[in-house]
Amino acid sequence: MRLLIFRTLFESARALSLGELEQRLDTVDKSTIFRTLTLFLSRHLVHGLEDGSGSLRYEVCAGDSSCSLEDMHVHFYCVQCQRTFCFRQQQVPVVDLPEGYSVQSINYMMKGVCPACAAKEEHTYVLPKM
Repeated sequence: MRLLIFRTLFESARALSLGELEQRLDTVDKSTIFRTLTLFLSRHLVHGLEDGSGSLRYEVCAGDSSCSLEDMHVHFYCVQCQRTFCFRQQQVPVVDLPEGYSVQSINYMMKGVCPACAAKEEHTYVLPKM
């Protein structure tokens, strides 16, 4: 089960929520998926990100053995389809912190409308009221 869940996350082009994993892995129990994600997080195989939708999204770390700040990249949350996209080629800007502070994680989230939803808007016609 762990390999199946990891492979599903690894092959995904975007970060997935528990609900999305449950839909893709309809034969796997939700509690098994959750326990596996919790284990992966504790072992730094995946990182979780908050996109403002109310559910954590999960993504495989790019490093060989753990997530690092170099793995952190820009994410885009579509407010219409509520999917979170990963822009792996866009690194999160580094901010110089005051002395005594240390960074453990970074969440750089942009919000707007994805190209697919924007195209749907262009083809939506509103009927005039009679």
